[in-house]
Amino acid sequence: MKIRILGSAAGGGFPQWNCNCETCDGCRSGRLNAIPRSQSSIAVSSNGLDWVLINASPDIRSQILANPELQPNRHLRDTGIKAVFLMDAQIDHVTGLLMLRESKVRLPIYCSARVKSDLTSGFPIFNILEHYCGVDWFEVKPDGTPFTVPGIDGIQFEPFALTSKAPPYSPHRAAPAPGDNLGLVIRNVVTGKCALYAPGLGVIEPPVEKAMREADLILVDGTTWTDDEMSRRGVGKKLAREMGHLYQSGAGGMLEVLSAYPNARRVLIHINNTNPILIEDGAERAEVRAAGVEVAQDGLVFEL
Repeated sequence: MKIRILGSAAGGGFPQWNCNCETCDGCRSGRLNAIPRSQSSIAVSSNGLDWVLINASPDIRSQILANPELQPNRHLRDTGIKAVFLMDAQIDHVTGLLMLRESKVRLPIYCSARVKSDLTSGFPIFNILEHYCGVDWFEVKPDGTPFTVPGIDGIQFEPFALTSKAPPYSPHRAAPAPGDNLGLVIRNVVTGKCALYAPGLGVIEPPVEKAMREADLILVDGTTWTDDEMSRRGVGKKLAREMGHLYQSGAGGMLEVLSAYPNARRVLIHINNTNPILIEDGAERAEVRAAGVEVAQDGLVFEL
């Protein structure tokens, strides 16, 4: 089983197009040792030719160009993307669907009923795609019920609910419910090895602990270094927890959480443009490295 990181940054990418914070400006100018990153998405395959796209970021076109395996060139019009799984309905995870409108077949999309509701109402991408390639929707239950995708042999997907809110445009933004945001266990049924993918994770609840305990690879929320990072950087007022993300440093932070699972390969993903761990030779990156944790970057491939 291959897991390919297409994008490793949070919404807006890194450097963010309109941001001149310390990290964005330093990356853009070359003053800091920092690697640009596109918006978070991964792809999963059992044969290296056919892939499930996990979230469709606004950067999907450039991500496909940077990862030729997703365009295997078997036919005049071709793609290695067999299906798309959506973990939530956030703009930075679904807008790329519009770039896939030229598909020569109806686009198979797996998501919860809550996500489908948002994508046919507040942000009606599904409706728009019906004027192009069309969508075949497959409901996934946010309770750990496993499912498989035709053509992706030997891989089982197990989605479970995370505590979070629907996107700001959602009609049920003020009434969160299971299915608004999912974590995902990706299991190789042949080897028994599995990965946890949770780019938006604000609360460590029992299903999360169970998934981390079983995982050989943990790809988990790396959005901010501190809870008040947005205000520290002068770019916002909300705390990380208010945005549905668990900060990394200090007591109760993600590094402390991950310390309980030393046998897994632990990787931070969905990294906000303000996060100092983006500085390759910075003190915060050194602290992450000392904890035995990695920082994701575009193009990384894991095999389980």
